[in-house]
Amino acid sequence: MKLNLERGRTATRTLVEQIVEAVQGAITQRVLRAGDLLPSIRTLAREHVLSAFTVAEAYQRLVSLDLIVSRRGSGYRVADGLTPALAPTSGWAAPSLSAAWLLSDVFADHSVPIKAGCGWIPNEWINESGLQHAFRVMSRLPGPRLGGYGHPFGMASLREHIAAALRRYSVPADASNVLLTQGATQAMDLVVRTLLRPGDTVLVEDPCYCNLLQILQLAGLNVIGVTRTVDGLDLDQLEQVITRARPKAIFINTVLQNPSGSSLSLAAAFRVVQLADRHGLWVIEDDIYRDLAPVGSPCLAAMEGLNRVIYISGFSKTITPTLRVGYLAAHRDVLADLARTKMAVGLTSSDIAERLVANILIEGHYERHVGFLTEKLHRAHERVVASMLAVGMQVFHQPRAGLFLWARLPIDPGHTAQVTTRALQHGIWLAPGSYFRPADQPSDWFRFNVATSDVPVLWDFIRTL
Repeated sequence: MKLNLERGRTATRTLVEQIVEAVQGAITQRVLRAGDLLPSIRTLAREHVLSAFTVAEAYQRLVSLDLIVSRRGSGYRVADGLTPALAPTSGWAAPSLSAAWLLSDVFADHSVPIKAGCGWIPNEWINESGLQHAFRVMSRLPGPRLGGYGHPFGMASLREHIAAALRRYSVPADASNVLLTQGATQAMDLVVRTLLRPGDTVLVEDPCYCNLLQILQLAGLNVIGVTRTVDGLDLDQLEQVITRARPKAIFINTVLQNPSGSSLSLAAAFRVVQLADRHGLWVIEDDIYRDLAPVGSPCLAAMEGLNRVIYISGFSKTITPTLRVGYLAAHRDVLADLARTKMAVGLTSSDIAERLVANILIEGHYERHVGFLTEKLHRAHERVVASMLAVGMQVFHQPRAGLFLWARLPIDPGHTAQVTTRALQHGIWLAPGSYFRPADQPSDWFRFNVATSDVPVLWDFIRTL
């Protein structure tokens, strides 16, 4: 495979971008066909005097576009069939942009190659070596060890490990304060079912995690949004709403928020704890991005001590979403009630998944993998922000960490639905801001996942707007 690469200061694109575009073009023109073997990373690097890291990153981007596939022992090959973004006449039809697709089908729909609006790390970024080691250890366990339902509170050694990790963030917790769940989303559902009743008023950030809004709606709660700012929350608005509406709880995504990417400042976090204590609010702290955040980021549970704060996190953003292992940390009395609700609606969480996660945390070089993710995301933020500014987008905040950027497209207000539908027809999934606002209120903003948005095809599409 021959590449005509521009180098030096006159080059308008990075070497990685040039390799990606060259392979895309070869596939589109049928120079490369389904199943064709690509040169190995070392071969391509040697033939074109490139760094192996440059070629590896280009191949990873092509994998994320579903243009090529990687098989251990057989190298990189062209994927079966063209992707919709490159071959709109191939018979592919865009899925219907409905609530059902957004809430469930999108997670299993592999037909859309560019998931710029998704909420997870790319498959090739997962802790593969840690997972494989954990599976090998699991395969050697005798069958009787895998029988039964597991403990209602979850695997004891994993709870102890989580409690130790929380203490490093100054959260006063031991294993008796930790309840394992089927992902952080189930943890939120258990809190809602246990502590709240239909008709209760709760506060959320505006914008906030879209699945949380669905949970609250299904529970029949009165939901009021408080504006999320670069520093966390509009504190004046928060105090006014608390005084007027007398809510029972507030849900907060503390650091690297989904979808805005912003984090609470220390002053904002302290004020939230003060108001919650004064008015008797439950504070549900969604802190699932903590491991990806800068050291020293505020933690409400550390400030308040698990009296009114219920802390939620999990491992879907750092290990893999597939295992569905999350957890709650709360006062022991509250935790007992949450455990009863967990057993009533779903029995125990998966002992096998919990054993796998425990092995990865203890033996799977987890800290090193988190460092790898943090660095990858930092570099992706720099590239995606540069691409956004180059096409005239407005960026809400530049956290340089975590998964998300919140940005406004160069389009007329009110046209977000048309643009989202048009993008999907080009094989691009965008996530408009209305998904993340109470009652689907309109928004000119979009959520972008930097790990899946560093794709030239996406920015070529936005230029057409």
